[in-house]
Amino acid sequence: MSQLVKKVFKYGVLVTTVGGTGLLLKHNDWEVSTIGVFRFGRAAFAVTRVVIDYKVSLYGMNVDDPNYEDIKSKVHTRSALSLREMCCKNGGAFIKVGQHVGSLEYLLPVEYVNTMKVLHNQAPESPIEELFKVVEEDLGTKVEDLFTSIDPVPLGAASLAQVHKATLKDGRTVAVKIQHPKVKAHSFVDIKTMEILISFIAYLFPDFQYKWLAEETKKNLPLELDFLHEGKNCERVSKVLKDYEYLKIPKIYWELSSERVLTMEYCKGGKVDDKEYMKKHGIPVEEVTRKLGKLYSEMIFVQGYVHCDPHPGNVLVNKTKHGTQIVLLDHGLYQSLTEEFRLNYCKLWLALIKADVDKIKKYSERMNAGKMAGLFACMLTARSWNSITKGIDKSQISSSESNDIRENAATYLMEISEILNNVPRQMLLLFKTNDVLRGIESSLNTPANATSFINMSRYCVRAVARHKLKYSHSFFGRLKIQSAELWLLFKINLYQWYLWLSTNFKSSHRSLTS
Repeated sequence: MSQLVKKVFKYGVLVTTVGGTGLLLKHNDWEVSTIGVFRFGRAAFAVTRVVIDYKVSLYGMNVDDPNYEDIKSKVHTRSALSLREMCCKNGGAFIKVGQHVGSLEYLLPVEYVNTMKVLHNQAPESPIEELFKVVEEDLGTKVEDLFTSIDPVPLGAASLAQVHKATLKDGRTVAVKIQHPKVKAHSFVDIKTMEILISFIAYLFPDFQYKWLAEETKKNLPLELDFLHEGKNCERVSKVLKDYEYLKIPKIYWELSSERVLTMEYCKGGKVDDKEYMKKHGIPVEEVTRKLGKLYSEMIFVQGYVHCDPHPGNVLVNKTKHGTQIVLLDHGLYQSLTEEFRLNYCKLWLALIKADVDKIKKYSERMNAGKMAGLFACMLTARSWNSITKGIDKSQISSSESNDIRENAATYLMEISEILNNVPRQMLLLFKTNDVLRGIESSLNTPANATSFINMSRYCVRAVARHKLKYSHSFFGRLKIQSAELWLLFKINLYQWYLWLSTNFKSSHRSLTS
């Protein structure tokens, strides 16, 4: 009887496996690589090579060995190049993850960041004929019946899609975002591959705690692959930030959109890190970073609804008759913050700006980073602990301090990975967003200064006061909250005036003595 049961089980597994594979192939247009044999094999080979390199190169070495850091840096570089090559060959989700790694400038070894960040400009392009098939499959109409013309050269190519300029039948110019044909078919296998390989690395290197990278990809990728979801994000953020007249969000043409095709208003502009474009069009770089800082302070601290992919290709700048305009593109990746998290984050930043060490520790604990509050604060601000305790608004970051922080990312890699694994998941995309924004400031040579932190503190004060008002039901209670808010804002304004007068006095004094 037991033999019969074994045979039934054996053949049952075989039928289920073959049947499941067949269904997967059919679902993915009989694309053989979606089984995972090729994509998984390529990724597994690259990861195995990296693991062996680390094990062999660092075997028996002591961290105090004078050659240790140099050898480890070379292994980092070789490994990053190997993984980048694999990402380029597999495409899709792998490039997306590589780009994410390239954005974490102050959280990962510089060798990985510098190697992976080029993926923002090396995303593969799909032939226009294949993209036309996607449009016709999803919209049910021939491309020539939808558009008078469509430029075969893309405005931009990304890991999941590419954008083409087109003209509608009524003469309006639009931008059409079209998903790469096989990216959705590959996504299921890609996510499973990442989960398996990251678990494998964590097993061999117990201190490696980057499972969150696969978990976040698994959660966010399906949303980013649904362009109708992106269109809804566009409309929602337009309403949320409607008072910011200098912000431009492209209008969505719903009748020409689907899960894989998004037709939107065409928006002109130069990339936010293009200093030559700004100089040519008379756009002050300081105004750009100031306005961008206000937008993100509003989204993070007040609204709790954050555009999480502000890399230079997704942020354009324009000179209009009303002043400098900022265009925000690619709305596939947003982070919604819970009220509790948002308020704790506000109070943590107020503590960081005030250099209040006790409150930094208090609110770091609420973020599950209390044991390493100092390192957590450095990760958030991209400043040294010495600068934080003296006041991050008192001095701008120097090139030597910036280099020290990047080097420390390698030194404290295990501690950083532990923090990333423990903090609320909402924090992970904010780390990426903060680092991308800092990258823009660095490109424009306009690092965060006293004015930046003063503006940020205004938004934090406003957010905390708004929360208190929400739960206050008495007239005198609301009056007390509003009075306290006005008093705090008055002190902030007074401090800003003091800084302005102090700066101008020093400037005048230097002019008189020279």
